[in-house]
Amino acid sequence: MTQVETTLRGPSGFSLARQALVEMESAGVWPTPLNFELWLHYLGAPDSPLGAEMKRLIEEHEPFTESVAERLAAEFLPRGRLSEEIRDAGAVLNRELSTVSQAIASAQESQRAYGQTLAEASDKFIPDAEPVALKAVVDGLSSATAKVREENAVLERRLEASVKEVSRLREHLEQVRRDALTDALTGLANRKAFDEALDAACDEQDETGAPMTLAVIDIDHFKRFNDTWGHQTGDQVLRYVASVLARIGRTPRVAARYGGEEFAVIFPGELSGMVEAELNAAREEIASRQLRRRSTNDELGAITVSAGIAQRLPGESAQSLIDRADSALYASKRAGRNRVTNARAISHKAA
Repeated sequence: MTQVETTLRGPSGFSLARQALVEMESAGVWPTPLNFELWLHYLGAPDSPLGAEMKRLIEEHEPFTESVAERLAAEFLPRGRLSEEIRDAGAVLNRELSTVSQAIASAQESQRAYGQTLAEASDKFIPDAEPVALKAVVDGLSSATAKVREENAVLERRLEASVKEVSRLREHLEQVRRDALTDALTGLANRKAFDEALDAACDEQDETGAPMTLAVIDIDHFKRFNDTWGHQTGDQVLRYVASVLARIGRTPRVAARYGGEEFAVIFPGELSGMVEAELNAAREEIASRQLRRRSTNDELGAITVSAGIAQRLPGESAQSLIDRADSALYASKRAGRNRVTNARAISHKAA
């Protein structure tokens, strides 16, 4: 997730959005979804490559047409670059398939010609044929065999090269897929990856009947910390919390950045009591560290996190599970923060 996307998931996102609309109206740019996204990134990160290009266009009074917007999105926005990667991979794959098809067609033609040569040679093999005639037939067969052998060798080489290229392409696309499902700031799974993993975990539980627990974690007073020390230091805090959660979120668990300063961890096959103990250990580890600002070495003090956990009920929807975990998180906040609340305890109190 970029810095702009992080900003938009907080209170300061509203002022950035309002500024984008004002600037777009001043420049005579229509507030289409794509234009709005481009201007948000331009104003939120003016020193970025996109910011520099947008500034150039504005200073030189170049028309901000739809084609210009599409070019900027394809070149600079993460989703645009991903689309370019996929299109490029498709072009390479089409080229390889075309090469292989041509090689196979050539080999098939050689095989047909070779079959015709064999048929003609059979007709010429008569009992009283002269040695000279037989030699001519044998020479023809030898030449045809050599030609077919060479065609087959060419086909093998092309197939081998194509297999290597397709293998490289598969690895590249797998990396693109991983990048598309990874939060750029923290290295954890992003929201899309989390949604997919949670649906898969729910399906698995429905099939096997094994338990599954979801935890939602939020950094306490993060906005105040961000406003005091700035977004770069705030990013440092996000990465630190993510590093702790990454250790407990190893496969088959899934740790994700849910949005802004909120995280989530999926615990397939685990009861909420076990998860509660492990999250409390992580919470204590996070609170025990005295953070320092990297740029100035200023002491930032300690940070704390609050968490809510919910064990999935049989047949429960993913959204209902998230809602119960969120309710447990809010209970932790109301109770003074820096604690883990089990949704089961809330249910018992309500009962």
